[in-house]
Amino acid sequence: MPARLPSAFILTVLLLLGLAGQSAHAAVTVRVQLSTQTMLVSVDGTEYATWPVSTARRGYRTPTGIYRPYSLQRMHYSKLYDFTPMPYSIFFLGGYAIHGTFEVRNLGRPVSHGCIRLAPEQARSLFELIQAQGSQDTTIEISP
Repeated sequence: MPARLPSAFILTVLLLLGLAGQSAHAAVTVRVQLSTQTMLVSVDGTEYATWPVSTARRGYRTPTGIYRPYSLQRMHYSKLYDFTPMPYSIFFLGGYAIHGTFEVRNLGRPVSHGCIRLAPEQARSLFELIQAQGSQDTTIEISP
Protein backbone atom coordinates (compact mmCIF):
# COMPACT_ATOMS: atom_id res chain seq x y z
CA MET A 1 0.00 0.00 0.00
CA PRO A 2 2.75 2.57 0.80
CA ALA A 3 4.29 1.92 -2.64
CA ARG A 4 1.07 3.12 -4.30
CA LEU A 5 0.92 6.34 -2.32
CA PRO A 6 3.80 8.05 -4.15
CA SER A 7 2.44 7.08 -7.60
CA ALA A 8 -1.07 8.23 -6.63
CA PHE A 9 0.41 11.46 -5.36
CA ILE A 10 2.39 11.97 -8.56
CA LEU A 11 -0.68 11.20 -10.69
CA THR A 12 -2.74 13.74 -8.71
CA VAL A 13 -0.06 16.41 -9.09
CA LEU A 14 0.22 15.74 -12.83
CA LEU A 15 -3.56 15.96 -13.26
CA LEU A 16 -3.68 19.22 -11.33
CA LEU A 17 -0.83 20.66 -13.38
CA GLY A 18 -2.60 19.62 -16.57
CA LEU A 19 -5.85 21.19 -15.45
CA ALA A 20 -4.10 24.37 -14.37
CA GLY A 21 -2.78 24.84 -17.90
CA GLN A 22 -6.23 24.53 -19.46
CA SER A 23 -8.42 27.50 -20.27
CA ALA A 24 -11.10 28.39 -17.75
CA HIS A 25 -13.36 29.78 -20.48
CA ALA A 26 -16.99 28.74 -20.66
CA ALA A 27 -19.03 28.46 -23.84
CA VAL A 28 -21.38 31.42 -24.37
CA THR A 29 -24.38 30.92 -26.66
CA VAL A 30 -26.45 33.88 -27.81
CA ARG A 31 -29.76 32.89 -29.45
CA VAL A 32 -31.79 35.57 -31.18
CA GLN A 33 -35.34 34.73 -32.24
CA LEU A 34 -36.47 37.26 -34.84
CA SER A 35 -40.15 36.25 -34.67
CA THR A 36 -40.36 37.03 -30.94
CA GLN A 37 -37.69 39.77 -30.83
CA THR A 38 -35.93 38.05 -27.93
CA MET A 39 -32.40 37.04 -27.05
CA LEU A 40 -31.55 34.09 -24.82
CA VAL A 41 -28.01 33.98 -23.47
CA SER A 42 -26.61 30.82 -21.91
CA VAL A 43 -23.24 29.89 -20.44
CA ASP A 44 -22.24 26.24 -20.72
CA GLY A 45 -25.89 25.39 -21.37
CA THR A 46 -27.22 27.21 -18.30
CA GLU A 47 -29.54 30.15 -18.90
CA TYR A 48 -27.85 33.45 -18.11
CA ALA A 49 -30.46 35.99 -19.33
CA THR A 50 -33.42 36.59 -21.62
CA TRP A 51 -33.79 40.08 -23.07
CA PRO A 52 -36.00 41.89 -25.57
CA VAL A 53 -34.22 43.05 -28.72
CA SER A 54 -34.95 45.08 -31.81
CA THR A 55 -33.89 43.72 -35.17
CA ALA A 56 -34.44 44.77 -38.79
CA ARG A 57 -37.57 46.65 -39.73
CA ARG A 58 -39.41 46.19 -43.00
CA GLY A 59 -37.11 46.87 -45.96
CA TYR A 60 -33.97 45.81 -44.05
CA ARG A 61 -32.72 42.46 -42.86
CA THR A 62 -30.99 40.87 -39.91
CA PRO A 63 -29.02 37.90 -41.23
CA THR A 64 -29.96 34.46 -39.93
CA GLY A 65 -27.38 31.77 -39.28
CA ILE A 66 -24.64 30.85 -36.84
CA TYR A 67 -21.76 33.24 -36.26
CA ARG A 68 -18.83 34.03 -33.97
CA PRO A 69 -17.95 37.55 -32.84
CA TYR A 70 -14.97 38.92 -34.74
CA SER A 71 -14.70 42.36 -33.11
CA LEU A 72 -15.74 43.84 -29.78
CA GLN A 73 -15.80 47.64 -29.53
CA ARG A 74 -16.80 49.38 -26.32
CA MET A 75 -18.07 52.36 -28.35
CA HIS A 76 -18.54 52.36 -32.10
CA TYR A 77 -20.04 55.11 -34.25
CA SER A 78 -21.86 54.05 -37.40
CA LYS A 79 -20.27 55.53 -40.51
CA LEU A 80 -23.27 54.35 -42.51
CA TYR A 81 -25.96 55.95 -40.32
CA ASP A 82 -24.87 59.50 -39.35
CA PHE A 83 -22.31 58.41 -36.75
CA THR A 84 -25.04 56.96 -34.54
CA PRO A 85 -23.49 55.70 -31.27
CA MET A 86 -23.44 51.92 -30.91
CA PRO A 87 -22.26 51.19 -27.34
CA TYR A 88 -20.89 47.74 -26.52
CA SER A 89 -20.78 46.56 -30.13
CA ILE A 90 -20.24 42.87 -30.82
CA PHE A 91 -19.66 42.51 -34.58
CA PHE A 92 -20.50 39.11 -36.04
CA LEU A 93 -20.87 39.62 -39.83
CA GLY A 94 -19.59 42.54 -41.88
CA GLY A 95 -21.19 45.67 -40.41
CA TYR A 96 -23.82 43.71 -38.44
CA ALA A 97 -23.51 43.86 -34.67
CA ILE A 98 -25.27 43.30 -31.41
CA HIS A 99 -25.12 46.64 -29.58
CA GLY A 100 -26.77 48.90 -27.08
CA THR A 101 -29.41 51.44 -28.04
CA PHE A 102 -30.82 54.50 -26.34
CA GLU A 103 -34.19 53.85 -28.00
CA VAL A 104 -35.23 51.38 -25.33
CA ARG A 105 -38.92 52.13 -25.88
CA ASN A 106 -38.65 50.25 -29.20
CA LEU A 107 -37.15 47.07 -27.78
CA GLY A 108 -39.30 44.07 -28.61
CA ARG A 109 -40.17 45.46 -32.06
CA PRO A 110 -38.29 45.27 -35.37
CA VAL A 111 -37.03 48.84 -35.94
CA SER A 112 -33.31 48.63 -36.77
CA HIS A 113 -31.42 48.71 -40.05
CA GLY A 114 -30.31 45.12 -39.39
CA CYS A 115 -28.26 45.19 -36.21
CA ILE A 116 -29.53 43.58 -33.03
CA ARG A 117 -30.23 46.23 -30.42
CA LEU A 118 -30.30 45.79 -26.65
CA ALA A 119 -30.81 48.10 -23.69
CA PRO A 120 -27.41 49.65 -22.84
CA GLU A 121 -27.01 47.84 -19.49
CA GLN A 122 -27.85 44.49 -21.13
CA ALA A 123 -25.46 45.19 -24.02
CA ARG A 124 -22.77 45.95 -21.47
CA SER A 125 -23.45 42.70 -19.58
CA LEU A 126 -23.27 40.68 -22.80
CA PHE A 127 -20.16 42.53 -23.99
CA GLU A 128 -18.35 41.91 -20.69
CA LEU A 129 -19.45 38.27 -20.58
CA ILE A 130 -18.10 37.61 -24.08
CA GLN A 131 -14.95 39.59 -23.33
CA ALA A 132 -14.34 37.53 -20.18
CA GLN A 133 -15.14 34.15 -21.73
CA GLY A 134 -13.55 34.81 -25.11
CA SER A 135 -14.94 35.44 -28.58
CA GLN A 136 -13.67 32.08 -29.76
CA ASP A 137 -15.92 30.40 -27.18
CA THR A 138 -19.02 32.38 -28.21
CA THR A 139 -21.68 31.36 -30.70
CA ILE A 140 -24.35 33.72 -32.00
CA GLU A 141 -27.39 31.91 -33.45
CA ILE A 142 -30.01 33.97 -35.24
CA SER A 143 -33.19 32.25 -36.37
CA PRO A 144 -36.37 33.46 -38.08
